Amino acid sequence: MARDHGKKYIEALKKVDRAQLYAPDEAVKLIKETSFTKFDSTVEVHLRLGIDPRHADQNIRTTVALPHGTGKSMRVLVFAQGEAALAAQEAGADFVGSDDLIARIDKENFFDFDVAIATPDMMGKVGRVGRKLGPRGLMPNPKSGTIVQPDDLARTIREVRGGRVEFRNDKTGLLHVAVGKASFSEQQIYENIAALMEAVKAAKPSGAKGTYIKSVTFTSTMGPGIRVDIAGAQNMQASA
Repeated sequence: MARDHGKKYIEALKKVDRAQLYAPDEAVKLIKETSFTKFDSTVEVHLRLGIDPRHADQNIRTTVALPHGTGKSMRVLVFAQGEAALAAQEAGADFVGSDDLIARIDKENFFDFDVAIATPDMMGKVGRVGRKLGPRGLMPNPKSGTIVQPDDLARTIREVRGGRVEFRNDKTGLLHVAVGKASFSEQQIYENIAALMEAVKAAKPSGAKGTYIKSVTFTSTMGPGIRVDIAGAQNMQASA
C-alpha cells in the first residue's frame, strides 16, 4: 500500500536508488544529502541479523564507544551511596542517590534520564523498581556495562557522556542504533558507523548459524533508507 509522504521526502527519495546497494562512503554522503528536517536529524543504522531471538544464546546486548559521540547530551543517573556517591557526583552524574531516587522513580514516575548506572551493592534495592525501569531500557545490567564497581564509576560516567551507547536486538532480530547527527562531517559519521560494525561483529552469538548480517540500511530521521553493501559495511575501517 502506498504511503503519503511530503514533498521534501519525495525530493530526497529521488536521490536514492532503492534497488542499489551502496558502498558505505556513498551511503554516508547520501545521508547528508537526503536529510531535510529543520532540526538536526539523527543518523541511524538498521541491521537485519540472522539470529533467532527466541533463543537466549542468540540475543545481542552490548555497548560501543562511538569515537565522535552521538551528538546528544546524555543525562546520567547513578544509584550509589557513601564514597561511591561522592565519586559519581565528582564525575558529573546528573542524579546521584539511593533510597531517595528509588522512591522518586517508584512514586513519582521519575524517568528524566537517559542512562542508569548502579554499584553492585545497590542492586537489591534497585530491583524494587525493575518493573518500571526494565521496559524503558533503563535497568542497570552487567551486559550493558551499567553495573560497575565504585572504582570504575568515574570512568563509566565519562564513557557514557563521551558517546558510549548500548544496543540490543528487538524481538524480530533487528538492530536499530543511533550513531550521530546529520550535522556531523561525513568522516565523523563514517567512523562512528565503522565502530558500530566492529562491535556488532564482535558480539556475534555463538548460537547464531548461517549468515549473520543479512541487510544493512543507513538513514536519518524522516529520511529515506539507503541500502548498503553488506561486505562493504563489514569491512569499514575507522579511517575512511
